[in-house]
Amino acid sequence: QVQLVESGGGLVQAGDSLRLACTASDQTVSNNAMGWFRQAPEKAREFVAGIGWNGGNAAYSDSVKGRFTISRQRAATSVYLQMSNLRPEDTAVYYCAAHRSAVPSSNIRAWNHWGQGTQVTVSS
Repeated sequence: QVQLVESGGGLVQAGDSLRLACTASDQTVSNNAMGWFRQAPEKAREFVAGIGWNGGNAAYSDSVKGRFTISRQRAATSVYLQMSNLRPEDTAVYYCAAHRSAVPSSNIRAWNHWGQGTQVTVSS
């Protein structure tokens, strides 16, 4: 079973930046897309960003486009999410995930490995 471990969450003020990191325990995900989801209290888990196995094909939700940047080295088992100009509505638990295939999609059912999550809280 692949384990994904996130780090980098915390409490920040609106307008601040934060960088999340995720590392997988198994080399098998090196050929799979990786990405980030988030879940706010009483809301469904939603896609934030994804990136292909080779560091290309980056995709973002409309709510974070232009503020967040996902990155990954080619065939690496680590993925990062640089979050800038954070807003209170970005407050959520952020989950790292690995996709079933090499190219990311926003369909949550296409992601089959999940981390435990890291809390991001943005105060106004």
